[in-house]
Amino acid sequence: MQIDIKDLGSIRQAAQQFVSQIGQHTVFAFYGKMGAGKTTFIKAVCEELGVEDVITSPTFAIVNEYSLPLQPESNGGRLFHFDFYRIKRLEEVYDMGYEDYFYSGALCFIEWPELIEPLLPDDAVRVTISEQPDGTRTVSIP
Repeated sequence: MQIDIKDLGSIRQAAQQFVSQIGQHTVFAFYGKMGAGKTTFIKAVCEELGVEDVITSPTFAIVNEYSLPLQPESNGGRLFHFDFYRIKRLEEVYDMGYEDYFYSGALCFIEWPELIEPLLPDDAVRVTISEQPDGTRTVSIP
């Protein structure tokens, strides 16, 4: 599946398309260069899922937890947003108890998953966001 984002004004529609394809999947690994729009897209998806909290990049915290009031059946209605950009060693991810998150049944959105690739669940959905020469973004989901 491919979702095209022409501009920020169309990101909500793109997020709606993405949400409609989540199905039973819980772990989503977002790949893309710096500035491709991973955080912006994840924020729009979180809003589409009903997150009412202020959604920010977890660059320094590594993980942010959000409540999903519209989906209480989803393991307590939680969503975890990770940013592994600052991870230097896999041991750091072991120490934070990544398994408790990835295998909790809660939604997990992961930025910079290439830095923890060996730890991703086999069924993680790999999502690629790329910037096109005209400035639009393409979200690719296998």
